[in-house]
Amino acid sequence: MPSGPDGFVSDPRYTEEFERARRLLLAHPRRWRVIYHYDADGIASASCALRALARLGYPVQATALLGVERDRIAELLSSTMGPVLVVDTGGSWLDLFARHAHPVIVLDHHKYPGPPPPPGLPEHVAFVNPLDWGVDGMREMCAATLTWLFTVFLDPLNWDNASWGLSGAIGDRQHVGGFHGLNGRLVDEALRRSVIVRRRGLALFGPTLERALAGSIDPYFRGLSGRPAPAREFLEGLSLDPARPPGGLSAEETDRLATALKGRLAEAHVLPEFANILDQERWWVPSLGRDAEELSNLQNACGRAGTPGVGIAFALGDPGAAERARAAEEGWRSGILKGLLRLEEGGVNSMRFLRWFESPDTTLAGTQAGFAMSYLLPPDLPVFVFSEHGGETIKISARGTMRQVEQGLDLARVCQTAAEAVGGEGGGHRVASGASIPAGTKLEFLAAADRALAPEPGSAGRTAV
Repeated sequence: MPSGPDGFVSDPRYTEEFERARRLLLAHPRRWRVIYHYDADGIASASCALRALARLGYPVQATALLGVERDRIAELLSSTMGPVLVVDTGGSWLDLFARHAHPVIVLDHHKYPGPPPPPGLPEHVAFVNPLDWGVDGMREMCAATLTWLFTVFLDPLNWDNASWGLSGAIGDRQHVGGFHGLNGRLVDEALRRSVIVRRRGLALFGPTLERALAGSIDPYFRGLSGRPAPAREFLEGLSLDPARPPGGLSAEETDRLATALKGRLAEAHVLPEFANILDQERWWVPSLGRDAEELSNLQNACGRAGTPGVGIAFALGDPGAAERARAAEEGWRSGILKGLLRLEEGGVNSMRFLRWFESPDTTLAGTQAGFAMSYLLPPDLPVFVFSEHGGETIKISARGTMRQVEQGLDLARVCQTAAEAVGGEGGGHRVASGASIPAGTKLEFLAAADRALAPEPGSAGRTAV
């Protein structure tokens, strides 16, 4: 395997797309506006990009997007008198970028919403998408690993963006079952270069075992997560001191705790791929002294707290940002736990082919839906969560499982179809998608989504996904 990056994929469109983007960026050494999505993957993508642009000496202005916002993109383009780099979004607005008077580079791993392939683009627009070269943007490459790879095309020094590439991939849950495909090849190269290392351990983060277990959201443990007293009693029942740090356990103690916790997950009928997150291979970033999942949580928390720029400043080495990110992570974790406890105790609403609930936590709703799908809800139907967004808009996040996708689920198509039926817009991945719709159209959207999820005629007996 070559040390890359040009030899990682054989499809010629791989190097063609990256080289076109590389030429555009290097030919315009001026201020670039970087537009990114505010979740963990988007913030990690922007972190990779800004670190690389700083090495080139380019000034940068970074702007976050909070959802599917065509009008917002048009507004940003009209106010930008220079080149634009768009990460973790953008495939839906290629027509707008084609009309921009300056270079535009789009690094997106989402499915193009129109009839394939995307339209022809003018020379000043570069669109890089792993789907074009046969790489699954849902499982084998996220926006952060895509941006990390692009920065390596710019300069091999940017292999040290591995920490942020993995941070984004974990935020998009592409680590479930381990990294594979192009993600896996990038990880192998990063390991060879010692910018990350493999480590054994459990997905429990906190100063003590009690706080780590009571604060655990991925995995989420029924009856323990969000409940300090039961968590303490559970640990004492295993002869483990609740005040000890999670990283201080012996191999035997780690195995004993993992066995007991995975037993609880099995009793809750959690699918093995999610239960195995507890003790699967972990990735340590020596230069930062942190687990890659911790980095993902910190950046995700900054985005959901409405301060995505803090997550990027943290990646750029700002010590003040590190403190603010830690504070944001505490609030983020608390908010998710409250939402999951609410669902554990109150349940969700059901229709023929989907489940749904409402969340007052606009920026946390999608994360709550994802963890609920993994740890609380039966795995037969996808779940939709609704939250008010700006008074005139309802924001929707939809989550499924890879098993549902293998049975035919395509939430990107469902969200796009149902949103357009009520005058909104939607899209994303087959397993995780979203939409924005006008206020007052929730029931119409649900009816349209339920119809879109219904089995096709002649497919009797197939799971309704």
